[in-house]
Amino acid sequence: MSKLTRKQRKRLAMQGVMDYNDRFTNKFLPREVQPLTDTQNEVFDQYEKGQHLFLYGYAGTGKTFLSSYLAVCDILDEVYNKLVIIRSAVPSREVGFLPGKLDDKSSVYELPYHEVFGKLFNRGDAYELLKKKMMVEFMTTSFVRGITLDNCIVLVDECQNLSDHELNSVITRLGDNSRLILCGDLRQSDLWKEESGFRHIAEILMKMKSVSAIEFHKEDIVRSGFVKEYIIARENVRSENIHPEYRGVSSTQENYYQRKKALSQRRGHLKSVSISNIDNVAQV
Repeated sequence: MSKLTRKQRKRLAMQGVMDYNDRFTNKFLPREVQPLTDTQNEVFDQYEKGQHLFLYGYAGTGKTFLSSYLAVCDILDEVYNKLVIIRSAVPSREVGFLPGKLDDKSSVYELPYHEVFGKLFNRGDAYELLKKKMMVEFMTTSFVRGITLDNCIVLVDECQNLSDHELNSVITRLGDNSRLILCGDLRQSDLWKEESGFRHIAEILMKMKSVSAIEFHKEDIVRSGFVKEYIIARENVRSENIHPEYRGVSSTQENYYQRKKALSQRRGHLKSVSISNIDNVAQV
């Protein structure tokens, strides 16, 4: 990771963003973010209580945005040393090999955070500044084995795209004075050849007292009125068209059931797969 050059430090000092001891001034602060829904308010409450967070549910509900805001506030207040963002390098569609070195390849998956931090700090270079000051670090799951993450907040984003093995590898990296935040939505999983580890990890985390599992519903969508209307309409159309066997079952449970059934058929011995064994996991 490249550090700030002398020219960059001088320019930031002239802007009043950084002092001559290379520390950010009070001109480099995130804007104040207030919860917009009851669920978002619950996220703030549980974070203030010192809980690890497992945030799951619909797209556009602010899971990543809120997590980044809460984390960066504590980083700038020196409660933790840095924010480590971890994602799986799983594309939504096969695009072949990405050109460039490792940093160039992973930068594709960092694009959402440029936008998130740009909105938080009202400046487009906020994410890069924090990275160069080593207050934010991005890594993929391919390189977490063997490291220990001490004194940091670990944000596992889009965790529905991680296998059970990957999720286990990431969670067991946490060291002293570290916090874990997982964000995901099983409806947006890009895994095709292997099953997401989301459900298994959800069952485990919901049995841990130190973890607060918070579900985001359709009512929590804040990205835009159009997105909220679209998601509601999409689910209504799906519920009208699904087979009667799956009526009253969430779309993700239906997909899970169908995959299990198909797998059993391919193995030549159709087993009865009950929905009840996943009902104890909160609707995702």
